[in-house]
Amino acid sequence: MATKKELSFQQAFAELEKLTEWFETEEVNLDEGLKKYEQGLELAEICKKKLAEVENKVFKLKKKFE
Repeated sequence: MATKKELSFQQAFAELEKLTEWFETEEVNLDEGLKKYEQGLELAEICKKKLAEVENKVFKLKKKFE
């Protein structure tokens, strides 16, 4: 897996989906669950930042062509 900063939106989202599935299907160990929860928050932050970047680009494009 690429380092967290190198993940694309699609990769981070796919990893987040895997974590969600893990929580839905596995018997959750408290320590492992906490670790995976932390990973999920990091992945969600990556997705949030990538979406904000795209939103900013769309805003600039709209402004340019108005």
